[in-house]
Amino acid sequence: MAHIAYLGTGLLGSGFVEAALQRGDSVTVWNRTREKAAALIPFGALVADTPADAVRGAERVHLVLKDDAVVEEVISALRPGLSAEAIIVDHTTTQPALTAERATRLNAEGVKYLHCPVFIGPAAARQGQGIIMVAGPQALFDAVKPALEQQAQRVEYWGERPDLAAAYKLMGNAFIIGLGALISDVFTLAAGTDVSAADSLKLLEFFNPGTILQNRGRNMSQGKFAASFELVMARKDLRLMLETAGARPLAALPAIAARMDAVIAQGFGDQDFGVIARDALAEATGTRS
Repeated sequence: MAHIAYLGTGLLGSGFVEAALQRGDSVTVWNRTREKAAALIPFGALVADTPADAVRGAERVHLVLKDDAVVEEVISALRPGLSAEAIIVDHTTTQPALTAERATRLNAEGVKYLHCPVFIGPAAARQGQGIIMVAGPQALFDAVKPALEQQAQRVEYWGERPDLAAAYKLMGNAFIIGLGALISDVFTLAAGTDVSAADSLKLLEFFNPGTILQNRGRNMSQGKFAASFELVMARKDLRLMLETAGARPLAALPAIAARMDAVIAQGFGDQDFGVIARDALAEATGTRS
């Protein structure tokens, strides 16, 4: 039985705590709003009054917090109670550059810190499902890997570059948020054509955007913009979408149209519409023109 601490017991943190208690771990919790931590007492959790009290005697300290500022504040508060051998496992979604600075600084100071953001919802956390990504010292990862494998069905180690898991987490959330925004716009187009939102999703029964995303994304990442769907034609279709939406609010399509207009103005209208990524690719390869 492991003795661990969880600091941050919102929806996700609480899910992790419940799962850990079901596995037989001894768990001490802390949350800025004490009532959220106290809600875990019936499951067997111990509630601490301060971050330092929460981590005393813990072999692993899990952080499930809001952002970089809160992570820094809580780590500063917990350090008086932190064992020299304890490993901080930070599940917080954070800014990559700040994550790298924090990880480098803490590990240089002798604090064992590992950034481990997740693609896991509260229900999945209770079931040990989802994905944990890890970036940081190999030795720390090796030490916590068995425990992380109990938390999630997949653990992806990106190596020792400390900001890499944070970067992939943001990119993954960009997929989630961006696709959600596009689903919202599909519903808006459905409303503009007197189709129900539920019926608009029937497209997904025979039309798989995920496959298209992988194939086109691969070509875009390689800078292959030979036209299979010309940018000017894609922009024409976007005009039809905007006209169909009318005065209804849209989440993503207007911004896409603006980007297309800018790239067409640069003279790339006859290339594949994936050419809207040209500036991002040029910056990534250092070949911006």
